[in-house]
Amino acid sequence: MNVKLRIFRFDPQVDKEPRYDNFFVDAKSTDRLLDCLNKVRWEQDGSLAYRMSCAHGICGSDGMTINGVSALACQKLVSDYPADKEILIEPLSVFPVVKDLVVDLNEFFAREKSVHPPDGIILTTTEEGKEHQQTVEERSQFDDDIKCIMCACCVSACPVSQKEDPAYIGPAAIVRAHRYIFDSRIKDMIERLQIMDKPHGTWSCKTYYRCTLVCPKAIQVTKHILEVRKRIMEELRPKSSSSV
Repeated sequence: MNVKLRIFRFDPQVDKEPRYDNFFVDAKSTDRLLDCLNKVRWEQDGSLAYRMSCAHGICGSDGMTINGVSALACQKLVSDYPADKEILIEPLSVFPVVKDLVVDLNEFFAREKSVHPPDGIILTTTEEGKEHQQTVEERSQFDDDIKCIMCACCVSACPVSQKEDPAYIGPAAIVRAHRYIFDSRIKDMIERLQIMDKPHGTWSCKTYYRCTLVCPKAIQVTKHILEVRKRIMEELRPKSSSSV
């Protein structure tokens, strides 16, 4: 089948304004959109820029906006889209464009690092030579968090990050914070909650749920943000939470 791709093109070092180029690719319904992009680059336009690595939804490299929705190109099939319509492929929103579908994620990773206290990860004390043990139930508190592959799709999809509060730390960073806040082996839980309680932290979330809908690993992002809020109320403002 003949697939029409309409692809965002922009090189800030050369172009004054972005443009869109159309490409037709011979593809099967079971082909991934990443396969289609590879055909464009290998057979039609070698200057097309995008990120990819494992191509199996593990590394999170090929996050982009497909028909207005943040997604991984390696997880989306040609059959996921109407055969008689073009597929619009654009870079992740919010982030500065480096070239075409490649965006600058330096700020994204900086915000992820900002969830850690200055002293880093501090484990609870334990007897020398023994492991920090957890029950299955304790481990399950953050199992969902460690599935995050840092693809930035959730941030790109978030209306708060897009327009309402560009300084918002973002859903991915809060998921990372949740992973440590709910880990029974971590000693500095209060310090991490205080970071989440700062301006542009977890309270900036308006629970639009877009982050959860687009997450390629099906992480319950919004749920975890709300759990961090609840823990803040329990630990940092116990009197006000008990009176509600």
